[in-house]
Amino acid sequence: MADWETVREIALSLPEAVDASGSRPAFRVRGKLFAWKSRERDGGALAVRVDADEKQLILASNPEVYFETPHYRGYPAVLIRLERIDRDELAERIEDAWLTRVPKRLAAELRS
Repeated sequence: MADWETVREIALSLPEAVDASGSRPAFRVRGKLFAWKSRERDGGALAVRVDADEKQLILASNPEVYFETPHYRGYPAVLIRLERIDRDELAERIEDAWLTRVPKRLAAELRS
């Protein structure tokens, strides 16, 4: 089980990631949003960017953890139930979200 502090710790461990929180937690890299808290109407869950081609696979992989609401249909993001995901899987999903938003050169820094 994870919480928002875990999300923050993981997100800010990534190169050039910044806390862009306002009324809700949010994280950006080079001005681009990669992880944020969805609005209450969408469950107040963690939303992360995904590769559009992988979205349906992610949703189908574990419907207890990953979901979408009508607001997110057609948008390259999935919602995550923090109370149902372990830290390792959460870290992988946040890192993948970050990778969708950065140039290849910056992504290479994470791999080195």
